[in-house]
Amino acid sequence: MNYSRRTVVGLMAGLVAFPSVATAQGYRIQPGDVLRIEVIEDETLNRTVLVGPDGRINVPQAGSVRAAGRSISAIERIVTNRLTSSFNAPPNVYVALEQLAPEEEEVEPETLNVFVLGEVERPGKIEVEHGTTLIQAFAEMGGFSNFAATKRVQLRRTDPKTKIEKVHTINYDAMLQGQIKDATIHLRDGDVILVPTRKLFE
Repeated sequence: MNYSRRTVVGLMAGLVAFPSVATAQGYRIQPGDVLRIEVIEDETLNRTVLVGPDGRINVPQAGSVRAAGRSISAIERIVTNRLTSSFNAPPNVYVALEQLAPEEEEVEPETLNVFVLGEVERPGKIEVEHGTTLIQAFAEMGGFSNFAATKRVQLRRTDPKTKIEKVHTINYDAMLQGQIKDATIHLRDGDVILVPTRKLFE
């Protein structure tokens, strides 16, 4: 079973003195992780190494070893095999996860891009701040044209993970009268507001 980095962090919190125990749960090493390598038969080979951006570590007499994507036990086996020729018998090599790579923080854009189409005064892309509501966006787009079907306004939103678009039909007139709560919908980056053309007797 493979555990997430968040799970490993939790395990390490309770196993600071024995970080190698945390890695026994199937964690795969990633660039930026720090490993502790110890060779019982030769203490001069003991060291702390950083997994480079290319996913590799450098170990004296063992050379460059690809660590990223591998478990601790797999790295131990590789280093042991590389060092065996330098000893009378296979050495006892121990590898421990000393420190996890710092997680990259997702930086949110300062503004959201919302696209307005159809029967509006100012169609196109508008930039709004985080927390902007749907009714505030209506103010930003300058109102509707004389042909706007304000009872059938569409908020089209695409899920960034599944890429599936959902369409929410909104009655702008009812929203202004406080009959529905759509006014408080918070916009998301990439939202599309489509105002269709009013039908003949609408």
